[in-house]
Amino acid sequence: MIEVVRPGPLTTVQDLGRPGLAALGVGRSGAADRRSAALANRLVGNLDDAAVLETTFGGLVLRFRQVARVVVTGAPCPVRRGRRGEAMNAPFTVWPGEELVLGAPTSGLRTYLAVRGGIGVDKVLESRSTDLLAGLGPAALSEGDVLPIGRDECGPLPSVEVAPVPDPAGFGLTVRVMPGPRDDWFTAEALRTFATATYEVTSESNRVGVRLTGPVLERAREGELLSEGMVPGAIQVPPSGLPLVFLADHPVTGGYPVIGVVLTDDLPVMAQARPGQTVSFRLVSAALPAAA
Repeated sequence: MIEVVRPGPLTTVQDLGRPGLAALGVGRSGAADRRSAALANRLVGNLDDAAVLETTFGGLVLRFRQVARVVVTGAPCPVRRGRRGEAMNAPFTVWPGEELVLGAPTSGLRTYLAVRGGIGVDKVLESRSTDLLAGLGPAALSEGDVLPIGRDECGPLPSVEVAPVPDPAGFGLTVRVMPGPRDDWFTAEALRTFATATYEVTSESNRVGVRLTGPVLERAREGELLSEGMVPGAIQVPPSGLPLVFLADHPVTGGYPVIGVVLTDDLPVMAQARPGQTVSFRLVSAALPAAA
């Protein structure tokens, strides 16, 4: 068992989420930075869908009641086990009675902690993920919570001492975007602006989406769309003209035009974007099939 001494600003339980239920009004949710969560599970020998802890801007303090093999990935932060410092992306053992402390990250926003065996909270709709928008899954962690360690979600331990992965960018971010499906709702000047301007991440961002401030994107059409299905990475433009990039806990439908969609491989970059960082969009075309 693991006791939550301090949860930090926001710590939730996350796995791969609830895919395939959007038609029922249930979003996928799951880890915002799926790449870092997957790395954490691999480094302690967990199965891909084992639940991890996702903490936003550090401040997490845990007390372990049993021996556990753990690892910390994602946004780099000071990691302290008792009086000893530990490295990021490197598995280590925590002993009964020891406290594990995650400080504020030096770059990026979200840090992931995996325990061998996974976080064994109950599943809701076949997932242990906390969906903050829908209110599904376990609540965000609070002081005094006790988390069980799972038993059945692990395989062999890998023979890896440390994974040399780059830290999240600390300055300007660039993400690739597929244009559309509603880019025809915007003026030609707005499309040029979208592809060339620099936007800034605001403090109103969360797991639902990253709100940006910068040049306004003018519409070429009046009126509103009927609600349409939304996907992670969809860039909606509300009447303010300022883009909003949907993340893990996004709504499944929306009525504002989507000017583009962030490529799946670049969603972890947006998940680690912190307030004040700048974001630029690079438009890419759909890959054509090779000629026969």
